[in-house]
Amino acid sequence: MIDSKEKNSGKWEFWIDRGGTFTDVIAKNPDGELSSYKLLSENPQHYEDAAIQAIHDVLNIPITRQLPEQLLNGVKMGTTVATNALLERRGARTALLITRGFGDALKIGYQNRPDIFALHIQRQAMLYEQVIEIDERINANGELITALDTDELKQHLQSLYQQGIRSLAIACMHGYQFPQHEQQIAAHAQQIGFKQISCSHAISPLIKLISRADTTVIDAYLSPLLHHYVEGVRRKLGKTSLMFMQSSGGLTDSSHFHGKDAILSGPAGGIIGMAHISAAAGFKKVIGFDMGGTSTDVSHYAGEYERDVETEIAGARLRVPLMRIHTVAAGGGSILHFDGERYRVGPDSAGANPGPTCYRNDGPLTVTDCNVMLGKLQANWFPQLFGPAGDQPLDTDAVHHKFTALTRTINATTQTQLSVTEVAAGFLDIAIDNMANAIKKVSVQRGYNVSDYTLCSFGGAGGQHACLVAGALGMSRILIHPLAGVLSALGIGLAQPRIIREAAIEQPLSTDLMEHLEQQYKKLETQTSDELQEQGFGKDSCNSQRRCFIHYQDADTQLLINFSSEQDLHSQFKQAHQRQFGFINNTTPLIIAALQVEMHVELMIDTLEKTTHAAKPSKNKRTHKTIPVLEHVN
Repeated sequence: MIDSKEKNSGKWEFWIDRGGTFTDVIAKNPDGELSSYKLLSENPQHYEDAAIQAIHDVLNIPITRQLPEQLLNGVKMGTTVATNALLERRGARTALLITRGFGDALKIGYQNRPDIFALHIQRQAMLYEQVIEIDERINANGELITALDTDELKQHLQSLYQQGIRSLAIACMHGYQFPQHEQQIAAHAQQIGFKQISCSHAISPLIKLISRADTTVIDAYLSPLLHHYVEGVRRKLGKTSLMFMQSSGGLTDSSHFHGKDAILSGPAGGIIGMAHISAAAGFKKVIGFDMGGTSTDVSHYAGEYERDVETEIAGARLRVPLMRIHTVAAGGGSILHFDGERYRVGPDSAGANPGPTCYRNDGPLTVTDCNVMLGKLQANWFPQLFGPAGDQPLDTDAVHHKFTALTRTINATTQTQLSVTEVAAGFLDIAIDNMANAIKKVSVQRGYNVSDYTLCSFGGAGGQHACLVAGALGMSRILIHPLAGVLSALGIGLAQPRIIREAAIEQPLSTDLMEHLEQQYKKLETQTSDELQEQGFGKDSCNSQRRCFIHYQDADTQLLINFSSEQDLHSQFKQAHQRQFGFINNTTPLIIAALQVEMHVELMIDTLEKTTHAAKPSKNKRTHKTIPVLEHVN
């Protein structure tokens, strides 16, 4: 066990969540006290990087000076760098190398149609710039069908390099189990000088070419940009320990942080924080409501972290373990629209720059401005850090002026006599409805009765809307922690170093197979343990959990089951299948599709009870000592 309080003696520790609009920071001083700090993620007129600026501000060190390593114990971060790059399609120029005959496999995909009744189908642009079909083939039994044509391969690689492409995704048929050709291709690419080489057998070592190749492409596309950002932070911190939150909910050293693991880096911290504070308050069944400036993330927690194995984000398919989070484009910065007939909120956001109208940067009307207009946000309770110089209060006059103009337009168009407050309330109702529907997707639509749950509200805008959202869902309890506005940062600080590794099996469950599975589990546990030791954690502090993916023979849907005896695996799978699908089939054999090992480091962290306060840079300080639990009694 690592006692964080003892290790932190005499030094500061920073837990940082770099969100789409705000960067949230929790600073742990040498005495173990926590202080919170918040600043805009993008403010190019005043600073280059929000995370580094925050550390300088809290320590009162000019940005022109190097941070003294003797003051810092470590920095833990979550970041939206990879997420934003994926959403905005500004990752690295990438080429896909794939077995001949499968060059269009990713473009065809699974032929899913998200909007089945759409007359005009819009294809998502592929992340790779070019696809090269390679002469090679190994069959499913490991037999060589077509030898790798190295001469042709080198010509293709040289051509790509001369065109300025430096990032490669390599995916060969059956490469997840027989990676020889992928390894040879990678070796040739490395000799030529490619900077980022992602091989499918290392990125997603499971059956199914399309999802394996998709994930490999995402990693190749995002990793260069992510590594560039990480290295920039690392240079500013020197030798200080730097760890990042992964989408799976575990921390990893900055040198092991890759594009495929970074998509939900920040939101995953929110779930960790929610689980900790809910347990401390005595609540076991919780709905997470994380409303920030750009979007709202909702989640379900009932004692165990829930993860998705395969998902689609911004039109890109991804197969890695990641926290089950449903996101809706309704945040404090979501822009208000009137199209002549109806109100619409989002999906576009004002972000941090220019931000809402009240930020004094000539921004559009947003959900935050609705709350200003309705008097729910009082300017005198906010620090004066708005406007071009960052020294002005919220601009309530500009909000009133713009809402007045919008109300005139709406009344003239719809022949109504609405007041400005009615218009603001109408837009707010739509935002509330969007967020309530998002919560239904992770609860009601999965068979959970939300009235039995506590709504854990966090994020910078969560407290403004928690009661309205709970009322729309029939929920009677709301939990708001004193650090709710920076809970994702708190979760990042409380998270454990964690690694999840998987291996394909695809064999019928039998007594003879169990010994083979034991050997494979030991290999995975050795790999994960070695990686954690590389990051500086002792073997004795590592705990592992074994799971496996099981499905009926000739069926495609897999269920994740805790590994146990053969008889218990049968029993667990039947119970899980009955619960999810409403039936079981006693005559069909079970297939072990893949094994999963999750290994984490036990950290002793006891900071939740420490005094919390705003960091010095905030002029208007409000201190809270208790955790409010709002409960409606009928």
